[in-house]
Amino acid sequence: MAFKRLVLPSFVVIIVLLMAVQGESQRCAPSSIDVSQTNTGKKVGTLDTVFQVMVTNRCQCTVKAIFLCADGFASSFTIDPKLFRQAGAVGYLIGDGRRIPSGKSIAFPYAWDHYFQMTPASVQADC
Repeated sequence: MAFKRLVLPSFVVIIVLLMAVQGESQRCAPSSIDVSQTNTGKKVGTLDTVFQVMVTNRCQCTVKAIFLCADGFASSFTIDPKLFRQAGAVGYLIGDGRRIPSGKSIAFPYAWDHYFQMTPASVQADC
């Protein structure tokens, strides 16, 4: 009978811990990454507008390896590859894949005649 008394509380503790770990990973889904763009009002040449992109970690944990989907992306000037670069079929890697603490951002500019829709494709939590 003593064995049953120990098994049930231990089982409950394990379930609660698993739920907490799962909750952490769910908070750090791609939806916890905010991508905003601002038209700076500056021009490159006569047609291309300069846009400033801000990628912000809204997760409670530090994150790393943020990839964005940006179909058809182009820029009329070179973007620092440590800030934003194409990384194979996965998409575009932000911040060289390094850790971004909760509430912090990485920004980069690009220029084109229109803005490109950018959405978070994947992220790794570093809790």
